Amino acid sequence: MVSEKAKSNKRKKLECIISRLPRDLIEQVFLSLPVKTLLNCIGVCKQWRSIIQDPKFVTSHLQLAPHCALLFFPRELVSSCGLYPSEAILIDEAWSQSIWDVPVIGPDDFLCGSSNGLVCLYTHTTTIKIANLATGECLHLAKPAKNLTDDHFSFYSFGFHPLTKEYKVTHFLASSHETRIRAKVDSFDGVQVYTLGDEKWKYIGAPEALSLNCVKNSGVVNVDGTMYWLTEDQGTSWHHAVMSFDLNKESFGRIQLPTAALEDSAFYGPRRYWIKEIDGKVCIATCQTSDNQPILLRGEIQIWALDINLEQKWIQKYIIQPSAQHIPGPNIVHRDKIVLQHDARNLCSYELLGKNVEVKLSNMEKLLDFSPRKPGSMQVYTFVKSLVRLDSYKKASIVRRPKRKVGN
Repeated sequence: MVSEKAKSNKRKKLECIISRLPRDLIEQVFLSLPVKTLLNCIGVCKQWRSIIQDPKFVTSHLQLAPHCALLFFPRELVSSCGLYPSEAILIDEAWSQSIWDVPVIGPDDFLCGSSNGLVCLYTHTTTIKIANLATGECLHLAKPAKNLTDDHFSFYSFGFHPLTKEYKVTHFLASSHETRIRAKVDSFDGVQVYTLGDEKWKYIGAPEALSLNCVKNSGVVNVDGTMYWLTEDQGTSWHHAVMSFDLNKESFGRIQLPTAALEDSAFYGPRRYWIKEIDGKVCIATCQTSDNQPILLRGEIQIWALDINLEQKWIQKYIIQPSAQHIPGPNIVHRDKIVLQHDARNLCSYELLGKNVEVKLSNMEKLLDFSPRKPGSMQVYTFVKSLVRLDSYKKASIVRRPKRKVGN
């Protein structure tokens, strides 16, 4: 057997050889390494630390990093099973699963955003947490001063603008209790914005009172520096529309949905909508449900993608015929497969066979059994493991804890 001393000498010799290489060549080698290996390399020498912590290298490594689907199950009370702990599951490009035990995620935290390897976590305390799950760094932000007692994790979102390089947390500020009573609907009048590195939240008023229930039920996505969510459009007989908020200009916009996505069939019940990010584009998934069993999908699932280069034109991406057992959301398209909730306990993946429009579901594969958790409790985001550092945002407190990966 090779002694530890021999292994150490061999490692030092290899490090010495690599260090003699030109800096740009070392960078190319490092760009092919995973985050876990690079974190170990930081302590080898000053040159390696300088390369790995260089913002340009971090950006280049992030662009090459493989994208995973992050499935997060928040802590919940399940009948007959007691309190079930929170759990994070990563699904990589090869569709293999990893269960992550991440110390920066508390047992009562909720996930409310993911961007460039950083996640935004809602807590029941007075803070919002920004964490890098790969490095274990955690930054605590004070919640908005106007935070309400009925605040909810879904009212927060987290995004990054590629031009300004700024990370921003947004909060939908609910209208006053009196206003909501008069309107007989939950609404918000504006958003509060916190830019990482700043010291306070900024209020941006909305052009009108907007539906807060839509935000809570269908979620928010951040794409290319703009935040998108669904709202009910009073101007079109309460049909749905998409609202946008530019994180750079900090301004609102409205995008009408295609007519075909609003039409109902007389054979089925109410239409449901979800807003998703698929292949880097804002997408709307919609399907009618059963009158008698609103938890079951009926008719076709339409998925529409927004092309911002074509004057915000909607392009139909998929038409999918679900089985009678499929229940609403989350619908995830990950590489060449779509993930659907097959029944009250199983999440299944299907190969997308077909081009653009007509898609047949075939080769079903059970992805995971999430029982005894309740249907609809799972949160889903795109995630990459990154070297993005939080200690550059000096005006917020940072906690570092070791991250560990357990099981497969």
